[in-house]
Amino acid sequence: MKEGIRKGRILVVDDEEKIRTILATVLRDAGYEVEMARDGMEALGKSSEFKPELLIADLQMPRMDGMDTILRIKERLPNTVSIILTAHGTIPSAVQAIKQGVYDYLTKPFDNEQMLLVVRRALDVYQLREEVDQLRRELRKKYTIEDIIGESSVMEGLRQQIRRIAETDATVLIEGESGTGKELVARAIHYESKRRNDPLLIVDCAAIPSNLIESEFFGHEKGAFTDAREQRIGKFEEANSGSIFLDEVGEFPLDAQTKLLRVLQEKEFTRVGGTVSIKVDVRVIAATNKNLEEQVKNGKFREDLFYRINVLRLLIPPLREHKEDIPAYAHHFLAKYRDTFRKDISSISDDALQLLKSHDWKGNIRELESVVQRAMLNTEGQTIGTPDLKFLDETGARGIPSYDGAGGLEAYVRALTEQTEKDTILRVLNEVNWNRTAAAEKLKISRKTLFNKMQQYGLERG
Repeated sequence: MKEGIRKGRILVVDDEEKIRTILATVLRDAGYEVEMARDGMEALGKSSEFKPELLIADLQMPRMDGMDTILRIKERLPNTVSIILTAHGTIPSAVQAIKQGVYDYLTKPFDNEQMLLVVRRALDVYQLREEVDQLRRELRKKYTIEDIIGESSVMEGLRQQIRRIAETDATVLIEGESGTGKELVARAIHYESKRRNDPLLIVDCAAIPSNLIESEFFGHEKGAFTDAREQRIGKFEEANSGSIFLDEVGEFPLDAQTKLLRVLQEKEFTRVGGTVSIKVDVRVIAATNKNLEEQVKNGKFREDLFYRINVLRLLIPPLREHKEDIPAYAHHFLAKYRDTFRKDISSISDDALQLLKSHDWKGNIRELESVVQRAMLNTEGQTIGTPDLKFLDETGARGIPSYDGAGGLEAYVRALTEQTEKDTILRVLNEVNWNRTAAAEKLKISRKTLFNKMQQYGLERG
């Protein structure tokens, strides 16, 4: 076996015995597992048990030609990569086959070394397809309805809504305060739907500069603008046949909303600088923590676009409306970060849980997650108690510095101001998912000032 050649299962299909025998011999000498078939019908029979990773098929064969053979086998084994064998006179047909999904073609007579190089690259493609499928399977396990925790009637009702929505293919608008888990719900909708095996693209609309939005979403042609040195595929093309999640869709600029509306209406768009319409089949799942109806009234959001994305509406309740679920969330985060923090923390005391349930939770589940993480770092034992939550007071507000008289009123006011400033910055950062530009705008300060404040208070995500 030649060093560096990855083993794989290869099915060689050719009606010429000499060709398929030579191919099989060279491939076996290189360490591959090889089966042969004299035509497409025989190949179909052998593929069921052999399950080839790579199919090498002659383009012209009796009973069933190479292209039909490839298409029939790919129906059963979609990840199988294919190579066409062709004579010089039929190269245009081989090129057409590549447009239909064939990886490459070899002309007869072929050079053995060139053939082995093409085979190795084709099997690399197969391996990548398998890895992508494995990642998707893991994502489906991770982002299911069962991962939306909570035993309250509120959360059970939410899960039932998600199940019903996932069965449809309609556009969805998810509404809810920051930190309620809109992205988790969007993922559950996708992975419970018929599109589960196709891409899901997550796009934070607030994080994309307004001058780049059109290019990011719809792509651009080479030379469309100064920095467009090559053609670029946009988010909607990447998500074709799958779903796209538009987080904070209310941040979409008005001039870009027109093109988004066309995608929803016509299922097509043109790249920036392009003239050809590109059709896509994409399910749109949008989310917002703003009142879009108010945005429409204020002229900040197109009314026709609002009705287009508001086909199915899903409201995620704030944590304060189902506080009975807080113990379940807290224990979930405890288990999630136990290994990360390398702490053998097994429980949370009843008093600590009661303190958590009394908190206001303006940052919702995301804030609770942060609080559990901080408590885990504070505790020295195996149980989180109320002393580990000293940064929360008994009324559910953030704790304020106590006045000890040592520094006088001026020092106390300064400490109180700093604590309030730190808590406000942290809350806003959590609300905008740590998007510094958006946070600075909300706080009405510059990005530089925000960055300096974050350094001053040691504010880091997580």
